[in-house]
Amino acid sequence: MKKILKENPTTILLLAGLLAGIAHFAGWGESWVFFFAAIGVIPLAGYIGSATEALAHYTGPKIGGLLNATLGNAAELIITLVAIREGLLELVKASITGSIIGNLLLVMGMSMLFGGLKHGVQKFDRKQSGNYGVLLVMTILALVIPSFFGLSLGNEGSIGWTIGVEVLSLGVAGVMIVLYILGIIYSLKYSGTPISAKQETGIQAKPLYSISTAFIVLGVATLGVVILSELLVGAVESVVIQFGLSEFFIGIILIPIVGNVAEHLVAVQSALKNKMELSMEISLSSSLQIALFVAPLLVFISLALGHPLTLMFNTFELISLGAAVVIAALVSMDGESNWLEGAALLAVYIILGLAFFLLPVVVG
Repeated sequence: MKKILKENPTTILLLAGLLAGIAHFAGWGESWVFFFAAIGVIPLAGYIGSATEALAHYTGPKIGGLLNATLGNAAELIITLVAIREGLLELVKASITGSIIGNLLLVMGMSMLFGGLKHGVQKFDRKQSGNYGVLLVMTILALVIPSFFGLSLGNEGSIGWTIGVEVLSLGVAGVMIVLYILGIIYSLKYSGTPISAKQETGIQAKPLYSISTAFIVLGVATLGVVILSELLVGAVESVVIQFGLSEFFIGIILIPIVGNVAEHLVAVQSALKNKMELSMEISLSSSLQIALFVAPLLVFISLALGHPLTLMFNTFELISLGAAVVIAALVSMDGESNWLEGAALLAVYIILGLAFFLLPVVVG
């Protein structure tokens, strides 16, 4: 048991997944179901990540990078797919935004803060960070363009406007997926590319599992995430009513943290070990994966689920995305980090989080 907890300290939280099921069938209330399901997803996401890394070890760094790039956000992807099926599109778009700003502000901020407090000024590849910054700006622009141009496609809510926005979103999503595929192809020939540098660097020298065990862990963990996602999403409406929150706040703050906390811990641990370059790659490349792969993939899958998802983001999402990308680029452009810069990133995230929390109150 001690060995299991050492390999994955969040394993103890699997009890929360069991309690979520008990709360659902025993009628404890939807708020308890939501709480326990959210906590229970955390260790399962960690097991998906560790199983993927073990498989990556056996397949080699190139194919391993592809595996990590594809399955790196599996837990959050599953949650958002369940939400799309239930028609909670605003929650899905908020979770896309929240994942990007969470990686750029929360994860990078915590890494710089704790790493800086322990090691002082930490250095990383300035050129690589510049490449990340350029791609991030491009991908954020791709997400923003449908929101601005959609305003000129006719009266909002009309048939012409709806069709125009959906076609524009599908076109943008298609271009982004093509760019992602090109990045993967490029990474198979050259190492250290922004699309998969983190994944290649993160492949473990000694895998935790054998190939067969890795497949079993991956399958069981994925099934567990699917079950808990059903419970989590099913309880959202009740939580919104009971606590006066909005789908927007749940999607932009809670869902991204729950789905990616295991990866976030790896980034902070890397910074504490003075491996700031790996920590930066986790934060930045994860944001790129969300923007270039997860978001456009959801646009296409949503059609099959009967609830078309467009890339029309609201003003608050656009402002937060722009702010996150700009401040992250400014902080990382010199190839150095310190605890004060980390504190600044966290301060911006906390301010945005407070604004998102109060948003339904202000609007109401």
